[in-house]
Formats: sequence, C-alpha cells, structure tokens
Amino acid sequence: MKNKTLEIKCPKCKKKFNYYQSEFRPFCSYRCKMIDLGKWLSEEYVISHKDQDDDESDSEISDENKDQ
Repeated sequence: MKNKTLEIKCPKCKKKFNYYQSEFRPFCSYRCKMIDLGKWLSEEYVISHKDQDDDESDSEISDENKDQ
C-alpha cells in the first residue's frame, strides 16, 4: 500500500508538514497543539453566537419590570 502524502501548513506555526505522518493532527507538533489548547482554556478563543430565545426572554423580563 502506498504511503499517503498531504502537505499542509500547521494552523499555529504555519510550517508545512505531512498531515498523515503527524500524530498531532492538524498540528505539526505537540508544542503547537498545546499552545492552541492553552488559548482555548484561557478563553483567548471563543465561539460567539446569538441565541434568539435569550433575546426574547430578556425582553419579557424587562416588560415585567416596567409593570411593577
């Protein structure tokens, strides 16, 4: 069987490496993987979204407070 080859850039350091030979995919090394994980854990990276249900419940609460 042929060895698969796919050259990609590491999302952290931008170094090119063979995707199929790295055990730290999609990163090139353990170091890059841990740097990325640390940014998630320290909340430097966030996924933001706007939840429509939260907006509706907020307006209902504020309407209730106006009546009092």
